[in-house]
Amino acid sequence: MAYKLTEQTLALMKMAPVIPVIQVEDAADAMAQAKALISGGLMVLEITLRTPAALKSIEMLARVFPEAMIGAGTIRDEDQLLAAVGAGARFLVSPGMPPALLKAVKKSPVPILPGVATATEAMTLHDKGFRCMKFFPAEPAGGAKYLSSLGGPLPDLIFCPTGGIDIVKAKAYLALKNVACVGGSWMVAPALIKAGDYAAVEQLAREAAELRAA
Repeated sequence: MAYKLTEQTLALMKMAPVIPVIQVEDAADAMAQAKALISGGLMVLEITLRTPAALKSIEMLARVFPEAMIGAGTIRDEDQLLAAVGAGARFLVSPGMPPALLKAVKKSPVPILPGVATATEAMTLHDKGFRCMKFFPAEPAGGAKYLSSLGGPLPDLIFCPTGGIDIVKAKAYLALKNVACVGGSWMVAPALIKAGDYAAVEQLAREAAELRAA
């Protein structure tokens, strides 16, 4: 059975060459990061559910920036999935796809990028109807060379590599035929956020937005 949201997922992945992966501490922090990234041209933002402020921030950003795609990352179980969707997340990202989460995902009303790190994991999800996947953790799992090698036996799969990627590595991934976009956080490096240098965040976002997939 083909995964019903494949087309929507692929369209999401093609909206921007880079999906910023953001960790937020409070509403003000979320607003400042999102405003800089969106102003720089990155319209798809992944808010990780790693802090208490994440869900409320998703709800706020989805309301303030309706033109952007605000999603939730690090989805690990059904409770997080439901909470993220309830907060207004327009897409979901998971680091992996255990059976219980897979069961819940089939009922998700929004696109999801399930995480894989091996050919077996990718083939397993392919058999479940998925065509679009997150390759995570990209650099530790083998990098662009490894992902390129999956293109031969698995030509109909499209990936969003995430994990250890900077703008230089992003270019290598985006040159691959089986990559539609990359995920990264170099635009919102902790030092920049701590310094409140959102002009730099916007500039890095602009540079990232100018990258193009193959």
